Parts: sequence; structure tokens; C-alpha cells
Amino acid sequence: MRTTRKCEFCGKTFVPRSGMQRYCSESCQAEAKRIRKKRQQDLINGIEPIMELQCQEYLTFSKAAVLMGCTRQYVYKLVANGKLKASRLSSRMALVRKSDIERMFEANPYKRVIPFGRTNNKPSAKKKPKEQAPIEGKEDNEVLDYYSGEEVMALYKVKRSWLYTSAKRNQIPMCRIAGKNYYSKRHVEDCLGLTVDTSTITEWLTTNEVFEEFGMKPTAIRAYAYRHHIPTKKEYGITYYSKTHIAELRQMDMLADERYCTVDDVSEKYGLSKANIHHIAKVHGIEKIKVGVKNLLLIADVERVMAERAAKGL
Repeated sequence: MRTTRKCEFCGKTFVPRSGMQRYCSESCQAEAKRIRKKRQQDLINGIEPIMELQCQEYLTFSKAAVLMGCTRQYVYKLVANGKLKASRLSSRMALVRKSDIERMFEANPYKRVIPFGRTNNKPSAKKKPKEQAPIEGKEDNEVLDYYSGEEVMALYKVKRSWLYTSAKRNQIPMCRIAGKNYYSKRHVEDCLGLTVDTSTITEWLTTNEVFEEFGMKPTAIRAYAYRHHIPTKKEYGITYYSKTHIAELRQMDMLADERYCTVDDVSEKYGLSKANIHHIAKVHGIEKIKVGVKNLLLIADVERVMAERAAKGL
């Protein structure tokens, strides 16, 4: 049986004439060569203008936009806001010095934004606007560490759409450099709930696994994890919860404790309704522990209360 190979251009299967043959036909080989040369030329055409700009001291707005990796309209905006200096030679010619561009970046390495809750900026006629109270433990000169968008997606296994939406919703400080977004490392970790060291946690459960093991609905799981600060992580849109923390809070080992019985057991033994049992437990102070969706009652207290009720003829 002769070996077959897949064409690197069209993907068809063919029988190679030699071990070096990569394409099924001469037309595929010629087309692949043409595309490869075009890519090389496009790369050269993109690099050459930037290399030429490195040797120029005075740049037009279009060339300054190419050097900075932004649009020409944004260069006009920087000049209009006074962040970048420009010299107007005539009504139709204005130049920017490359040293002024470098000085602008040195003076503003990052634009830090402290996220606050969304408030109405329009002051009411009846109420005076309140002054924003400073956040305790945060200084104005705080330096933030930044992740690029690709690093956030690779490290924390999240989708690009989730990153954009969460950054906007939670007002994560970000900056844009050369066409790429950079996000505050600390705020991203707070948003993902990674303030706890998750590397020490070995057992994780998905929402369905938590429901099967602990009998908790998805909405209850999210509220329970938020209320009790259970470590969570999110990978490719799937949320995982720490099994150890949930088991410790739910106390599932109490179900095997012989000192306790369930409300169903008391109802079956004494012929009382569940509502009546809860009322008796509250009035007589019977020790009660909630494990998952079940309530456990201390058998000694139940027998004592039931003996007292029997003595009274209830």
C-alpha cells in the first residue's frame, strides 16, 4: 500500500512521487509560492515606512499616527487637548517633533482610573452634590500592574467577549498602547474572585456536580458562594467551586452522626406534621442543625420534649 499525503495548499489527499513533495499539483505549488511572496512583500511594505520614520525628526500628522499606532484623528485630538505639541507652518501644513511624542509618553506612562459606582453626574436643583469620599487604603500615587488582553485570556482561561464585558461592567482600569488593551492585574483578580490562593485547592466542582453532591440549585450555589466567600474560578465560561470549602460549610458528615435525626424521622415516629415539629423545636429550644436542605434535631432533646408532652397529655 502506497503512502498518501495531504496537500498543504488545497488539502486534498495525493500519492507523493518523492518524500519532499508537499503539493498535489504544480498549480497548487505555484499558487502557494505566490501567496508566500505576497505575504513577505506585505511585511516589508509595512515595516519600511516605520523604519524610515525612525530617522525623521519632524513628522506630519499621518506619519505620527503610523509611528504611534493610532489614527490621524486621534493625533488631532491629542494636539487639540494640549497633550502633544505641534507647529503649524501654513493653513494646510502642521508638523510634530518625534521628541515631543516621546516626551508625551514619558510624562503619561499609564492613565489610571479608580473604579467607582456609577452615579448621576447631573446635580439636582434641590440637593447639592455630595463630595466623593476618598477610598481608605488607596493613594492617588498608586502604581498598578497591567496584563495584556492575551495574557488575561491565557492565564485565567476566559473568552475575549467575557473580558470586554466584565471590564466595562466592573470598570477595570485599562490603557491602550499600540492598538492593544492592558488591564489592571489587581482589579482583574478581584473580578474573578482570585484574592484567595487557588493553587492550594486541588478539588473543584462544576455547578452540576455541586447539585448532584449537595443538592443545591444553580441560583442557590451562586448566592451561597458569594455570601460565604467560597473560592471560585472560571475557565472558558465554566465556573468551578472549591469542594473542600463547600463540604466544610454544608457539614455533610453530620448526616452519619447517630446523635441527630431528621425531621422526617421525628414525623414518622411521633405522627406529627413537619410544621408542628418546627414549632415545638423553636418553643422548647431543641438543638437544630441545617445540613443542605435537611434539618437535623438532637435526639436527646427530642426525646426529652416528647416525654414532657406525654406527661402533660399532649
